[in-house]
Amino acid sequence: MKEETSQSDAALDNLDDLDGHITVRALESSDAVGFADIMTLPGVRRGTLSVGYRSPEQLQAWFDRRLKNGVNVCATIGGRMIGHAGLEVYRPSRAHCAHLGLAVHDAYHGRGVGSALLHALIDCADASLGLRRIDLTVFCDNAPAIALYRKFDFVEEGRSRGFALRDGILADVLHMARLVDAPRLQTI
Repeated sequence: MKEETSQSDAALDNLDDLDGHITVRALESSDAVGFADIMTLPGVRRGTLSVGYRSPEQLQAWFDRRLKNGVNVCATIGGRMIGHAGLEVYRPSRAHCAHLGLAVHDAYHGRGVGSALLHALIDCADASLGLRRIDLTVFCDNAPAIALYRKFDFVEEGRSRGFALRDGILADVLHMARLVDAPRLQTI
């Protein structure tokens, strides 16, 4: 079921800079419908490594797994979810690492939503989780996403040719990561 757009949401749709209006919070079990709505949008399906046209049950199972693993946040405006992102923390020998996933509603690309989500997750990764490395995979032709990741100190580590099928064609991806130095011990 799609959420109806309220008059206040419609007014916000016309704003160029949403930074002051975006709320970032933890993703909750009640956010499943908003999560599914975003993951089924044409731009999200094309721009992410997500498989499109999944059943509501498949999306719910993916959402439930996501809530149980790592840290997951969403961006909202006036209660309407406009993006979500998560860090899936690796296990034992890679407990200092996490994999990033991010999706922004098609209507809100380039308006600060991705920056707000990344800022929240990186702050949590650095200050609370003690993560030293965050990695991600992005299509090589997704220039806006690559620029966003570079803004947050992600660097390209490699390219995989023919990595994923998109629009019936094998597409290349970049592997990017953000690596931070070991935190210094604080003396009191």
